[in-house]
Amino acid sequence: MNTDQWLADTRTSYDTVAVSYADQLREALAGEPYLRAALALFADLVHATGGGPVADVGCGPGHVTAHLHELGVDAFGIDLSPAMIDIARRDHPGLRFEVGSMTDLHLADASLAGLLAFWSLIHVPDDAVPTVFSHFHRVLRPGGALLLGFHVGDESRLKTQGYGGHPMNVYVHRRRPDQVTAWLHDAGFTVEAHMLLDLDESVPGAVLFAHRQPTPTT
Repeated sequence: MNTDQWLADTRTSYDTVAVSYADQLREALAGEPYLRAALALFADLVHATGGGPVADVGCGPGHVTAHLHELGVDAFGIDLSPAMIDIARRDHPGLRFEVGSMTDLHLADASLAGLLAFWSLIHVPDDAVPTVFSHFHRVLRPGGALLLGFHVGDESRLKTQGYGGHPMNVYVHRRRPDQVTAWLHDAGFTVEAHMLLDLDESVPGAVLFAHRQPTPTT
């Protein structure tokens, strides 16, 4: 499947489920102490390097972006789905949200202190992940913090409905932390830690902390 096709399918699917998705996820972090702890650590890492803008890439309805803002992070959200961005702007009017794709981030080089992709890589096929990570590397400043969340496993499956029973047409990719680590290393990141999560017995998750390697001095 070419890039245009899977991006179009993902955009259409999440436009379709946006309202139901937002209703289900609005208070989700309240019941996930380990995810809140990961976000708090990410915020601390951003603050420790002097702070600055942080992009929540694949932000959906903006609940994680808003949580980071509450932690004192200068966070803004980017999502492929215009309907998701409309909801994020409605629910969090004081924050910045924009439509965009992680495959072609329209952000200046080295402009971010941190970048978060929380379960937004799950629809990106393997052959497109290196391109995505190269964009993450480009927009992060040297030493900038990266936090990824993703499903753990070895399979991909087609999701045809979800979030209230609405139709969808997206592949969901599960990956091992060592594979994600290898891709990040190839893109110029140093992986610091990962944590496995049993958020759902049938679909375990992981969060992974990394940073863009500093520019070598001569």
